[in-house]
Amino acid sequence: MRWSLDDLYPSFESEEYLFDLKKLDDSIENFVNWSDANLSSLDNPEHKIETYLKMLIDFTTLFSKLASYPSLITSVDAKNETALRYLDKLHSKHTLTTKANIQFQNFIGALDNLDEIIEKSEFLKEHSFYLKEIKFNTKYLLSEKEEIIISKMKNTGSRAWSKLQNIVTSTLLVDIEIDGEMKKLPLPVVRNMAHNKDAEMRKKAYEAELNSYSKIEESSAAALNGIKGEVLTISELRGYKSPLEETLINSRMDEETLNAMFDAIKEFLPEFHKYYRKKGEILGHRNGLPFYDMFAPVGNMDKTYTYEEAKDYIVKNFKTFSDRLADFAENAFNNRWIDAEPREGKRGGAFCSNLHPIKQSRILANFSGSFDNVLTLAHELGHGYHGYCLKDESILNSRYPMPIAETASIFCETIVMNAALEEAKDEEKLILIEKSIQDAGQVIVDIYSRFLFESELFERRKDHSLSVKELKEMMLDAQKKAYGNGLAHEYLHPYMWINKTHYYYADRNFYNFPYAFGLLFSKGLYAKYLEDKEGFVEKYNNFLRATGKNSIADVAKIMGINVHSIDFFRSSLELIKKDIDTFISLADKLGK
Repeated sequence: MRWSLDDLYPSFESEEYLFDLKKLDDSIENFVNWSDANLSSLDNPEHKIETYLKMLIDFTTLFSKLASYPSLITSVDAKNETALRYLDKLHSKHTLTTKANIQFQNFIGALDNLDEIIEKSEFLKEHSFYLKEIKFNTKYLLSEKEEIIISKMKNTGSRAWSKLQNIVTSTLLVDIEIDGEMKKLPLPVVRNMAHNKDAEMRKKAYEAELNSYSKIEESSAAALNGIKGEVLTISELRGYKSPLEETLINSRMDEETLNAMFDAIKEFLPEFHKYYRKKGEILGHRNGLPFYDMFAPVGNMDKTYTYEEAKDYIVKNFKTFSDRLADFAENAFNNRWIDAEPREGKRGGAFCSNLHPIKQSRILANFSGSFDNVLTLAHELGHGYHGYCLKDESILNSRYPMPIAETASIFCETIVMNAALEEAKDEEKLILIEKSIQDAGQVIVDIYSRFLFESELFERRKDHSLSVKELKEMMLDAQKKAYGNGLAHEYLHPYMWINKTHYYYADRNFYNFPYAFGLLFSKGLYAKYLEDKEGFVEKYNNFLRATGKNSIADVAKIMGINVHSIDFFRSSLELIKKDIDTFISLADKLGK
């Protein structure tokens, strides 16, 4: 249940790692010297663009491999000093390329005939979207000197704050009484108790979790203020209207799409409120669902899975979609691409890191045997499959924007969930369909609360640093607006701003709405799959391959979807409403 990183490097002391580190220094020196010598004039642009891109591909591939190794190690061992030192060292080295990057962006920005130049070369045609995106973004570029200063200052600014937050949350031990004995447990272990079938344990874990945050609330608030303050400063300097506009541009998503999605979501919030109140009633609550019972089971589905059983179940059901997907998942399990064991020092939650340089992925999870954990593995394997579909693309065409990033993961999760629903009898079906709605609620309703919170956070941070008290009040206000009367307002989660790591990455602002888009887009895709299974799989694989070199609106067209239409998002939300209606009627039928 622990991953192997040997295909990256055997160790930091290995000949391979030390050789590549030296090779990186040479690559940076050549890259910088060539850019200095060649990018000050616009003559021979085709040759210069080709040469630069080839050097960039080599550098990016090497840097990505070198940096992934310590990054993955620190995700399971937060205090690993060697890995942390190498990460710092690599980030410092990366800043040395800033000048060359800016010179190239200015070079592209100064060309009036970029389209004509691209048409002369097959290699440039392959990177056409990448180059045109640079051309568009040059209007937000600062001077060479300013960009270099910003790049260097981030190492002692937002990245340092992020590192602090990662350390304090990964090492936080929660004091909790279990069976009459006080214990100190890692935060992810205590948070997993939210799924416990014992109601008293769920409430106790919730209270212990909230109490534990008081140990790190001031340092977390300082980190959050530092990071968001830096983001606002740089965003304004670049000429963006707001950090949200910057995020939309970086997400290759337009405001029309965002507004269409949120307008549809707001229309459907009352449906989710009905679900939360019904779940609350099932669990004995009359005034809405308490936060600590949000993930509570609604029935006695005691089945748990060993890690091997989870693997077999996932692979079997992936095979119903395609052999290629099933083979990918089996290979990931068999070759130890997954770190699934919860332990102290390991970060909570789950993620997938696609390692383009070695055409592999690594998946972090915290597996304790629940069906929810099985779904999480399926979800992260979906991310891995997305990376697998992109493995033969240029590394410059392999980076897809966040809103589309959740497509393959939610699609894979849906395959497994729907298979479980088909096998289930009424009692089990109630439990499973509730789980599906619960997850949708997290991605639609909770994400909406996080969007409201972050919007307000940026607005207030323009004026002052926010206190712990203010941050907690804002989070509660956002949750009340999103959850309405669905949740019991005396039992919300005022510290969700500490718990969600996304707030603490300066380059991942509004790392929330992409999840909502991903779910609704994926729901729409899955409906299309059910309509035409024969013709879907190949088109879907082509779609995933194209996600690194298209805007969201354009890549959606490959699947025949118009993301500017509120009706598309309504149609996906209707599928969730149908599940909510089924859940309520099943609960009534079973006398819940």
